[in-house]
Amino acid sequence: MSLKVVDNTTTEPVHKRNPGYPLDLDWVERVRMNRSALERRAGTIGARRTVKKDYQLAWLLKAITMIDLTTLNADDTDGRVERLCAKARNPIRRDILEQLGMGNRRILPGAVCVYHTFVHTAVKALEGSGIPVAAVSTAFPHGLAPVETKIAEIEASVKDGAKEIDIVIERGMVLRGDWQALYDQVKAFRKACGEAHIKTILGTGELATQTNIAKASLVCMLAGADFIKTSTGKEKVNANLVTSLTMIRMIRWFAEETGIEIGYKPAGGIATAGDALKYMALMKEELGAHWLQPHLFRFGASSLLTDIERQLEHGLTGHYAADYRQPMV
Repeated sequence: MSLKVVDNTTTEPVHKRNPGYPLDLDWVERVRMNRSALERRAGTIGARRTVKKDYQLAWLLKAITMIDLTTLNADDTDGRVERLCAKARNPIRRDILEQLGMGNRRILPGAVCVYHTFVHTAVKALEGSGIPVAAVSTAFPHGLAPVETKIAEIEASVKDGAKEIDIVIERGMVLRGDWQALYDQVKAFRKACGEAHIKTILGTGELATQTNIAKASLVCMLAGADFIKTSTGKEKVNANLVTSLTMIRMIRWFAEETGIEIGYKPAGGIATAGDALKYMALMKEELGAHWLQPHLFRFGASSLLTDIERQLEHGLTGHYAADYRQPMV
């Protein structure tokens, strides 16, 4: 079997980073989302058509290149992070890749995502692999520390070698409609990131309405966000297709107005290959296949890779392997 798939060693087109723009409150106030219409549209994803057989296996291999392989547990240790990084270096068993005709391709995840404490450990473990380290920051997951503390944490993670910073916004600013405060804070975080890319986590399950989510997405993009991300994974409600559709349509509107392409990262609760295929279909239908690249789309996930590996083996053998055959850490 031989599949055609783009891995993240392929040369990507030059991507213009979001320079940030002045806060346009008139634009923010024009934003309205119709939840019922969003739910109807989201309900069609995966229902009308789906990829099968070899095409599905190719999509799943591509999905691996867009995973932020993540461990964000209170009991994380250096050893666990090192094992996760070892898995990131070899995300799919060699025998599976050989049988798929992909033995000569380097298929790697988009990043490894850890707490600041473990940035140095991850950077060392991934040295020479080309896999960037992403650090969650700014008092993750609640985001309620003093702003000076949050900026210092960003700067420390960048100094330790993090190439991507996942920051969390203060949800109260959105609930109060304090768009200026949200803009100013995200802009300050972007400045502290320097050359490291910034992903803004909205905590969408705590923002009450789709219109709030859409407005927060726009404000973060105007402030210079490179990615907008749904969740910390710690909320009661995390990523879902309805919220994703809201955020993706704001990304599209922003691109139409500015010419700047912003990345999207759903996170929390995405655990199966079937989930991944639905999100990829949504991105392709709403933004085009161009957005299915690691610099424009990521999954925030800890167990997704295990199920993808099981599905790939099933595609080859017709049998599902036990989880222990694809250990994460």
